[in-house]
Amino acid sequence: MPFARLATCLAARLAWTVRLAAAASLFAMLILPCWGQESPAAPTAAAPTAPTPQNTPEARPLPVLNFAKPASHFPDPIGPYRPRDLPPPNLANTARIDQLMHEGKLYLSLSDAIALALENNLDIAIARYNLNIADTDVQRAKAGATILGVSLGIVQNTPGGGVGGVGAQVGSGTGGTTLGAGGAGAGAGGLVGSTAGGLYGPVINSFDPILTGTLQEDHFSQQATSIFQGVLPGSSLAQNTGTVDFSYQQAFHWGTNLTLGFNNTRGTTNSFFTSLSPALNSGFKATVTQPILQGFGFAPNTRFIRIARNNRELSDVAFRLQITTTVDQIENMYWDLVYAYENQRVKEESLTFSQKTLSDTKKQVEIGSLAPIESVRAESTVAADQQALTVAKTNLQLEQLLMKNALSRTLHDPMLAAAEVIPTSTMEVPANEQIQPTEDLVNDALRHRPELVESRIQLNSQEISNKALRSAVLPTLNVYGYYGGSGVGGAQNAANLCSNLDPELQGFGCPTTPTPSVGIGGTLNQLVNSTAPDKGVGLQLNIPLRNRAAQALQIRSELEYRQIQMALQQTENRVSIEVRQAQFAVEQNQASVASAKAAQDYAQQSLDAEQKKYQFGTSTTTAVLQTRSALATAESTLMSAMAAYEKSRVELERAVGTLLDDNGISIDDAARGQVTRLPNVPYVAPRKDLPSLTQPPPPPSQP
Repeated sequence: MPFARLATCLAARLAWTVRLAAAASLFAMLILPCWGQESPAAPTAAAPTAPTPQNTPEARPLPVLNFAKPASHFPDPIGPYRPRDLPPPNLANTARIDQLMHEGKLYLSLSDAIALALENNLDIAIARYNLNIADTDVQRAKAGATILGVSLGIVQNTPGGGVGGVGAQVGSGTGGTTLGAGGAGAGAGGLVGSTAGGLYGPVINSFDPILTGTLQEDHFSQQATSIFQGVLPGSSLAQNTGTVDFSYQQAFHWGTNLTLGFNNTRGTTNSFFTSLSPALNSGFKATVTQPILQGFGFAPNTRFIRIARNNRELSDVAFRLQITTTVDQIENMYWDLVYAYENQRVKEESLTFSQKTLSDTKKQVEIGSLAPIESVRAESTVAADQQALTVAKTNLQLEQLLMKNALSRTLHDPMLAAAEVIPTSTMEVPANEQIQPTEDLVNDALRHRPELVESRIQLNSQEISNKALRSAVLPTLNVYGYYGGSGVGGAQNAANLCSNLDPELQGFGCPTTPTPSVGIGGTLNQLVNSTAPDKGVGLQLNIPLRNRAAQALQIRSELEYRQIQMALQQTENRVSIEVRQAQFAVEQNQASVASAKAAQDYAQQSLDAEQKKYQFGTSTTTAVLQTRSALATAESTLMSAMAAYEKSRVELERAVGTLLDDNGISIDDAARGQVTRLPNVPYVAPRKDLPSLTQPPPPPSQP
């Protein structure tokens, strides 16, 4: 007896536990939606947040949108189902341009040019959208959806300037938009990349809960032709059925799939074969499925989330590369502008000198001290200098136009379109520049170059995809368990009682006393009190014979992984060559500046000596003009050499990957499109021949 009592007690406790678990599963339909949204225990570096800008009239805070966070049901229940509208692009120039305008001229230092580019350059504005696009991929991946990939290309649609590299000439030509992708099926530079992005691998179901409901009211009527329809022939069989069904589905990061079903019907009929009318039928079933081989664990089921986060980091790195490329281009364009400005000054001085010489020569021809041919030679020199000045002026106008286009979003402003651009910074070549060891520069480049960072992140994403494909090679073995219950309720159908049936129909069977009524509460209680349970466990096995498709895809992914490793090494080799080439260019251009400076000094002294000889009558006008032309050529050569030196320094900083840091450029400011801290470019000096740009004091008020 004690053993029987113990067994009875354990059975009752087990039944109570099962009923409690069933009730908890129904309650879980309301609280489980948040469980499948975040990746478990996979800490990743949060995206850097931009600092709060100063609340000055020139720098008002801009809204920062985070598209990686979805709209919540709280406080707006229908918020996730509302489409989100984005404001149209702001095509107006920032106020910084107006602040730099003085008397219809745009006075521009190199730091001002970089700041304007960070705020207005359309290449940067286009690339800025990629950051938010990558955020949407993170949101899709958290929902269990496939990712769409991100663009890693550099936008170079701004004419002028250019960027350097192995075999490239700094400042040559215009760029075009290059395209690349960090998502599925990407391939560039000879790399295949067909298994990248995690598209291939075990199927991932939705981490977002899916709630399905059916509400239906059905009225059915049919003319009876047989007694077996439950009514007398010639009358109508009437049935009214109401249906309320709900189902809940959700997948989890460890591969588990949960399905809950809750079905309810209420039916009335005039058929005497039906004992209950209205009849209540309720049922629920909870099924949990867990993969054991293919698709087991976090690695294959969270691959989209991890790759999407890698792609978000790739977008940050690609945006840094975009800023580096644009700043490199702007600096090259600025030095082209400075050279064009100085070259026009040299040509103007040459023309002034040749015109004065022509005037003096004509006077001497008139008094007979010089032959008329000397006047013709002087006129030829003036014509040549005028032609050279015209070329210099048009080149300067072109450089000004290119600069205004690069630093603005639109040139529709007539004042800006007509404004001259006056560079206020000039080139400064240090007398004794310290040369950093080449190996130190190469090591810095291997740490800072965005291209190498991108390759390492892509290598990690490929490794994530490879783990998923290793899982996909395995057979499919799922273990599942389910528990459910059903309940029946309602009231006695009056047409089914013997007292209400004809004697000839009572032979079909009928109750003599009414069945006790069971309400909706009693019907639902039967679902969890084991009145009619439905429970079980099972295994589902799927073995693809030969499995050739999965084998081929898995080994293909490994081959592509090795290919990326080789490409990474090749990129490192190319970067080291670029650094050495850039360092060689700096040394060569520094020597060119020294040589051009010596040539200018010699040409100046030669002109001074030739002018003294001309004053004493021992030289000719032709010799003086030739010497002055040699001085103009030497001055232009010096300006060109100094511009090439400045460009080579910019190229060295780009090759090492420290261009932004060396110039004090904030990525956060570039991401916001609002510069709160002006860049500080080294080896640049302010021009001293410019007029004061201070605003005049206001006139005194009249009494």
